[in-house]
Amino acid sequence: MLYDLLIKNGRIVTPDSVFEGDIAVKDEKIAAIMLPKTEAEAVKVIDAKGNYVFPGAIDTHAHLNDPGYEWREDYEHGTKAAAIGGYTTIIDMPLQNEPAMTNADIFDKKVKKVGPNAYTDYCLWGGLVPDNFKDLSGLDEKGCVAFKSFIGPVSPDYSSLNYGQAYEALQIIKEFDGRAGFHCEDYSMIKAQESRMKNAGRLDWKAFLESRPVAAEMLATVDIIELSKATGCKVHICHVSSPDVAQKIKEAQQQGYDVTAETCSHYLSLTDEDVIKNGPLFKCAPPLRSQEEVDRLWEYVKDGTFSGIASDHSPCTYDEKYNEILGKKIENVFDVWGGISGIQSGFQVSFNEGVTKRRISPSVLANAMAKKPAQAFGIYGRKGDIKIGFDADFVIVDPDKSWKITSDSLCYVNKISAFVGMEGKGLPVCTIVRGQVVAEDGKIKAEKACGTLITKLK
Repeated sequence: MLYDLLIKNGRIVTPDSVFEGDIAVKDEKIAAIMLPKTEAEAVKVIDAKGNYVFPGAIDTHAHLNDPGYEWREDYEHGTKAAAIGGYTTIIDMPLQNEPAMTNADIFDKKVKKVGPNAYTDYCLWGGLVPDNFKDLSGLDEKGCVAFKSFIGPVSPDYSSLNYGQAYEALQIIKEFDGRAGFHCEDYSMIKAQESRMKNAGRLDWKAFLESRPVAAEMLATVDIIELSKATGCKVHICHVSSPDVAQKIKEAQQQGYDVTAETCSHYLSLTDEDVIKNGPLFKCAPPLRSQEEVDRLWEYVKDGTFSGIASDHSPCTYDEKYNEILGKKIENVFDVWGGISGIQSGFQVSFNEGVTKRRISPSVLANAMAKKPAQAFGIYGRKGDIKIGFDADFVIVDPDKSWKITSDSLCYVNKISAFVGMEGKGLPVCTIVRGQVVAEDGKIKAEKACGTLITKLK
């Protein structure tokens, strides 16, 4: 047989093992996994000698702002950055779109708008807000892989749920076996702490950190877990920053409940001291935690608690970090845009922190960034592993390649990021989506629209 692509001499990384071998691709699928130097012919051959061949990473949490806020980020720039960074599938959030993606009609319009510009495959989160409960089943039928809501403060164009509304929504989503995802920070606690800090004249970065304590994240997470237990609905806890919160999630999983969760590359590499020292670019919610918590959080990556090391790519303009947001002047730390741009940097940062620094097995990352996300969002069997019949999605990583993140290297609309200046070792050097080389050595090699919409497997 003449294969379309042969990746030879690589160190193949699966969620269970690392072994030397060759991978053959035919018609966008993995057709064969062979011993090294097995004779095979292919139209294109890639020699991965000395490098790891990972299953393509899945970014479970990305805000690409398209349509509506393309001046922050759009699909062309965001998926280009994702491909260069090693993410082959992104799961795009419904917030920071205009309109927010809350019904089936908006779903169709969004796909029509963004599809022609995608360099990676993409899935869509559906919006979950107080007034769209009747639209949830329609979004599920369109193929949304999960439904996103907030238990905590959010921007004015997207409403949070209270716990009573969350209970009702979970009952509805349970009926079609969907999954609901939550930003878990307790609304009343954060609002009270913000007021407390402002009334005390505390407008510094330490005050911001103190206004969003782990306790706020813990309260909301525990309550959502209890609502999941009460309704039987699957839930996903977004961007977990605290190992203590991760422990509660782990306990629910051990009890047999379908509670999944993600952390983010910035929670595994940056700390609260970065916020205090550097300010705006490091503001996110939940906020960055201590170095001790960063180190402990890695234990939950290693033990399989997390179904995703996401970017939570939340881009903005320079002005929105330092001057004004939508014409409103930034008066203090509480007004600054909250979010870190990281979709291009997430894989290499996670590799450096996990494999290079902490000497964990590359299989841990394959599990956390590919297999478990695919399972959580209903696309495993097509995505998430190196197995015959799966989509031929790979990221080839040179473990010895040193790197330094610079503004010029970023593909974002706005070339700002908390990761600029970071140095490390272990870099994606080739990203393959369904058998096509999309990025190589930091450059895009494919045409727009090579990415496609991926929906939940039935």
